[in-house]
Amino acid sequence: MQNNKTQEEFSLVIDPEVKPDNHLVIYNDDVNTFDFVIESLINVCKHERVQAEQCTYIIHYSGKCSVKDGDFKRLQPMCEALLDRGLSASIE
Repeated sequence: MQNNKTQEEFSLVIDPEVKPDNHLVIYNDDVNTFDFVIESLINVCKHERVQAEQCTYIIHYSGKCSVKDGDFKRLQPMCEALLDRGLSASIE
């Protein structure tokens, strides 16, 4: 049996003008309840309930979770809305 392996070369070109997506991150705190964080993710970030619940558990056990990715202009209003609700959030 003959083993034909080919190796391909490719180059990756990164355009310095194109920035990678930003991440809307929520941090754990000792103030807000699970239900409040879940409802906030549903209302502000338009998460489905299961996604909001999963993010909330990640926030609780890992200390933070990237809940939404995108460009800064899209994430900024969501971040402000989460901050207005008393959640600890930032765009990274």
